[in-house]
Amino acid sequence: MDDTLLRANVETLPDLLAAGDAATTAIAAVGGRSLTYGQLRDLMASTVSALNGFGIGRNDRVAIVLPNGPEMATAFVAIAAGATTAPLNPAYREQEFDFYLSDLGAKALVVAAGDTSPAIEVARRHGLAILELVADDKTAGAFTLRGDAVGTPAAPGLAQPEDIGLVLHTSGTTSRPKVVPLTQRNLAASAHHIAATLALTQADRCLNVMPLFHIHGLIAAVLSSLAAGSAVFCTPGFNALKFFAWLEEAAPTWYTAVPTMHQAILSRASRNADAIARAKLRFVRSSSSSLPPQVMAELEETFGCPAIEAYGMTEATHQMASNPLPPAPRKPGTVGIAAGPEIAVMAEGGALVPRGEVGEVVIRGRNVSPGYEANPKANAEAFVDGWFRTGDQGIMDAEGYLTITGRLKEIINRGGEKVSPREVDEVLMDHAAVGQVVTFAMPHAKLGEEVAAAVVLRESQAVTEQALKDYAATRLADFKVPRKILFLDEIPKGATGKLQRIGLAAKLGLT
Repeated sequence: MDDTLLRANVETLPDLLAAGDAATTAIAAVGGRSLTYGQLRDLMASTVSALNGFGIGRNDRVAIVLPNGPEMATAFVAIAAGATTAPLNPAYREQEFDFYLSDLGAKALVVAAGDTSPAIEVARRHGLAILELVADDKTAGAFTLRGDAVGTPAAPGLAQPEDIGLVLHTSGTTSRPKVVPLTQRNLAASAHHIAATLALTQADRCLNVMPLFHIHGLIAAVLSSLAAGSAVFCTPGFNALKFFAWLEEAAPTWYTAVPTMHQAILSRASRNADAIARAKLRFVRSSSSSLPPQVMAELEETFGCPAIEAYGMTEATHQMASNPLPPAPRKPGTVGIAAGPEIAVMAEGGALVPRGEVGEVVIRGRNVSPGYEANPKANAEAFVDGWFRTGDQGIMDAEGYLTITGRLKEIINRGGEKVSPREVDEVLMDHAAVGQVVTFAMPHAKLGEEVAAAVVLRESQAVTEQALKDYAATRLADFKVPRKILFLDEIPKGATGKLQRIGLAAKLGLT
């Protein structure tokens, strides 16, 4: 799967699906339903034809509001083969749908037949075509679309490499969300990079528990599997109570998730020892936020296979770096080596720094978005001499392994003293009573910011705030020790299960 092959043959989603054996399972679902590669290619062709009949063609935007499952996976792939997909979180409220559908300039909305989502009324107000997806109960992911035509497509047919296949918004934690367009070439490149990193073959089977309105689930689970001609088992969404039953039913060779999901799975592992013993996982993958080394070690001990931490973001069509599979070394606490785009570390002035020095992580390559949509200011700030600035602070060691020391916006500035929240997280996680932790900035009248932490204790464990501070003080400089530690039953998370440091102080009433 080198770049020469990629450049010559695989630059669109239709290209990507061409390699899978027609009789091999591509999509599987709870209850034993499945869809072969031959059926998926037929579905793609019929969906593009149907979209053209509705008046929707290449680069026309189609918002998709569907629950997690096989139909969401196939709708994304089939619609993106001839239009631009815009998956949205089905849990959004009316006001959120109003913003996203308007900001995207969507031409149509796809919803499940019979759905009562507030997105439908919003779409009507905006004059969007409403297309109902009618699922086939017998075949996983098979569907037809019904709706009213809205004209003639300006550009019918299958997608071309420079067409936009997917648009997503940035999280917008500190500003208005930005629109990230990803080309067909971006999607194909990233899918191949991930498949190559994980050495995926037709024999592999991914258990997807990630939401499919998020880049992690769409690219790392679905598209990388399809790029390798392997299968992806699509669940209704993450559920720690059902995970081990799915593990037995799907018989996967791997799964990918965010760290909070891994931790929830581990919390129930002791009660599901038989299912784990029968599992045949080749590896476990983690991405989208930092994986504490303690959790990595526990995953490997529990499942008896390597835990691979990867580094991704929307603007890179997900994966940028990854710890490699054995026999290459995995380095806990790092996000591994470049696994797709080129990676470098840049000083504030724009010069690249030598290995071993801290700076901003920058990337360039075939899976990097061409730039934010209609946002010249953001693009001018994000791109420097062809490099995309990730906004992450990091350091690369002599062997090319990258350690992320934090989001630049999340680094705590305590009266001029800089504190990496991740460093504090890892120290607190070493305490026997601590199951989960997120360190964040809270306002301080004189220092500007002070260090705070939210902690979830392990089951049947106890520790006082002062005892935990004293423990941290044995490993951290005084200015890095949290001045406030809150004990919670659960730490607030974003829609994709990620812990969000920015804004946490306000959510927890520390402002």
